Amino acid sequence: MPILILPFPHIDPILIEFGPFVVRWYALAYIAGLFLGWRLAFALVSASSLWGTRTPPSLQAIDDLLIYMALGIVIGGRLGHVLFYEPGYYLANPTEILAVWHGGMAFHGGLIGACIALAILAKVHRLSILTLTDLVAVISPIGLFLGRIANFINGELWGRPTDVPWAMVFPRADEQPRHPSQLYEAGLEGLFIFIALGLVARYGALKRPGLLSGLFGVLYAAARTISEFFRDPDPKSELLAGGLTMGMVLSAPLAIIGLWLIWRSLRTAP
Repeated sequence: MPILILPFPHIDPILIEFGPFVVRWYALAYIAGLFLGWRLAFALVSASSLWGTRTPPSLQAIDDLLIYMALGIVIGGRLGHVLFYEPGYYLANPTEILAVWHGGMAFHGGLIGACIALAILAKVHRLSILTLTDLVAVISPIGLFLGRIANFINGELWGRPTDVPWAMVFPRADEQPRHPSQLYEAGLEGLFIFIALGLVARYGALKRPGLLSGLFGVLYAAARTISEFFRDPDPKSELLAGGLTMGMVLSAPLAIIGLWLIWRSLRTAP
């Protein structure tokens, strides 16, 4: 048994409730992530010295980016959860696909949706898609950090049983002390990647098309894989053969694409 079990902070998942109007922490995390990312994108495109000879997106494109990313993330994240994790359930209950308030969003689905949205935006504004993906790579960890904090507040996606001193008992799981894996993911996928890519961007990475996109892919895949060793996977939809999880498997192509983008960017003169 652990020396100390930290009490789980019981925070109401609903931030504001006024009649039929309900604002949940999870929804607020998405909204705040998009807004803060949008403001950071403005700052990055305004710093022309970071881009070298590359043409940064216009301010109008950044305004459109907020809308395109919101649609891509929400639609892709929901469809990713439906297709990757519980296809049988949603095939039997198709009306539940639209019931996003019941939970169920997949990062990898949201990533695919965001990439499709960025491809459309790039065509509309006649930009290189790598210009947009490099920009979004820097700002995305903000949303990842806030999303994982919201998972923790909701008491979902808890960790595996453990005896570490900082273990917690999650009311929606059982009485076993578990890793607060949501906080691990917030630190790795959010804070660490944000700092790492921010520093690389500051020292010239935006001058090399695809470098930041590739670094994000590799770092996220590594962070997610490490986190999966601590998160308790759903045995029906996430746990695979050989101790692998769905999160690990879906992260592998991301790492491969990321390595290819890094190799490609370093072969091109800045």
